[in-house]
Amino acid sequence: MSQDFSHTTVLLHATVNALVDPHFNAKSKAVHSPLPAQQKDGVFVDGTFGRGGHSRYLLSHLSPKAKLFVFDKDPAAIEVAAALRAEDPRVIVVHDAFSSMAEVLAAHGIGKVQGIMMDLGVSSPQLDDVARGFSFMRDGPLDMRMDTSRGITAAEWLNTASFDEIRGVIKDYGEERYAFQIAKKIVDRRQSGPFRSTLELAQLVASVVKSREKGHHPATRTFQAIRIHINQEHEELSRSLASVLDLLDVGGRLAVISFHSLEDRPVKQAIAQASTLDPALAKLPLRETELPAARLINLGKVQASAEEIKHNPRSRSAMLRVAERTAAE
Repeated sequence: MSQDFSHTTVLLHATVNALVDPHFNAKSKAVHSPLPAQQKDGVFVDGTFGRGGHSRYLLSHLSPKAKLFVFDKDPAAIEVAAALRAEDPRVIVVHDAFSSMAEVLAAHGIGKVQGIMMDLGVSSPQLDDVARGFSFMRDGPLDMRMDTSRGITAAEWLNTASFDEIRGVIKDYGEERYAFQIAKKIVDRRQSGPFRSTLELAQLVASVVKSREKGHHPATRTFQAIRIHINQEHEELSRSLASVLDLLDVGGRLAVISFHSLEDRPVKQAIAQASTLDPALAKLPLRETELPAARLINLGKVQASAEEIKHNPRSRSAMLRVAERTAAE
């Protein structure tokens, strides 16, 4: 049985409102307020169930006939999801990455959905559980897997990867300017024995990164990079965004929360590409009616309110982007 770690859902009302409010306005202060109970029909997807905050609130706005597919790789999250399923038969639990949603939905005979939400990155309970190895603040096994039932751990990767691979991961996924020095130190240090714990790695990185970013531990970027690599987060996000256009029904909404530029950038680009005209086509001598129509309407972005940040500091870097599917093919 998993331990119960506290978790405050980020951008709770804004995210669910984005899926169910026909008059959703990203620029309105009301976006952070609860809606009167809706009775939305259809199929919805929570690609990152976590501890179920978004899902529970969304369920309160769905009709008795609606379905909510909840995905998560984390066995601890799946335990919570299974308990919710026991309370509410509208919930279908999937122990898998959100990148599998198209295949999973197809296996259930579902081709279109009315809403998809994703809360990217690592969750507070995962950070707080030292046994998971995500935190550089307290000592624990150097694991970092979202799904502890499969795949290699961060320690296994660090102890076997080449200098070039380690440097590339830290540079590309951490945007760390000291990637070369950190990778060299890791390779040199493991000659005396394998890496096993989070503090071993955090202290090594801190010995290399002399300039501290305000409010950030020196190992922040390195831990982020290794976590992204171990869990193939960028590849999974890319596959998911590619399938969204085919999955969303006309009028269906996409709501994605990210916490740093590496997560936000592909979401922003995917929405922009589907909601704007290709510049090359704009130069062709075509009538407006002959140009391809946008497949998404960009409904804007939402950040946490000052009140939310006060009660949940983690939300200060959260960015919610919302888009709606058009009838264009």
